Amino acid sequence: MKHLQELEDKSVYILREAYKNFDNLCMLWSIGKDSTVLLWLMRKAFFGHAPIPLVHIDTSYKIKEMIEYRDQLAKNWGLKLVVGQNREALASGMNPAHGRMGCCTALKTQGLQLVLDEKKYNGVIVGVRSDEEGTRAKERYFSPRDKNNDWDFRDQPPELWDQFKTRFEAGTHVRIHPLLDWTEINVWEYIQKEDIPVIPLYFDHGTGTRYRSLGCDPCTGSIQSTATTVAEIIEELRNTKVAERSGRAQDADRGMEKLRKDGYM
Repeated sequence: MKHLQELEDKSVYILREAYKNFDNLCMLWSIGKDSTVLLWLMRKAFFGHAPIPLVHIDTSYKIKEMIEYRDQLAKNWGLKLVVGQNREALASGMNPAHGRMGCCTALKTQGLQLVLDEKKYNGVIVGVRSDEEGTRAKERYFSPRDKNNDWDFRDQPPELWDQFKTRFEAGTHVRIHPLLDWTEINVWEYIQKEDIPVIPLYFDHGTGTRYRSLGCDPCTGSIQSTATTVAEIIEELRNTKVAERSGRAQDADRGMEKLRKDGYM
């Protein structure tokens, strides 16, 4: 599948450029299909291992199977896993009942900020795709943030063909997006081609439902689907008009746009 090879080659190139140009680099791993494909590509780029830490922001409200999958894969692949939490917000009682935006801001955005400040990461590799959600289409492969990790989509460097800006002023925080040109179907085609182990929540187990996008348990809904294999998911996606993140409550009222502007994925 030539198109998958071309996507893989470009992503591997981006990953190696990031590793070469940023001295304190990490990768966000949300446990979902995209970031797991990105992790697979990282291991391909560096001969079977991930040379940088994998950061997971645990809100304490993730679906329990996600945490089990995370810990097992980290063990199997020998990953250096950094789990971040906004413990102060959790201790004060922050939860989805306080409202989606308040909860996501405290437990996701601020939780990520705490890890970045503590570890002083100046480059963060993220598995976002431009087709997944509207604001992500405004991203670059190498996307600078300000000192507060805020994102101004109106002030992004041009990227022409394969010319990427990888050198920034000291103190600049940069997000790197190796999957930017991939589509949801591309991701599943690659999972099928490479036989990548993904979390079973993506498949129907007899209930006629499955998860298409994963997040916190109280704010993530399943979709009607009888797909039990990767091939069936690919066929389903070729015929659906339902948005990928239709089951994610945080996307309502342009919530994801605000989260991304304030520094989340």
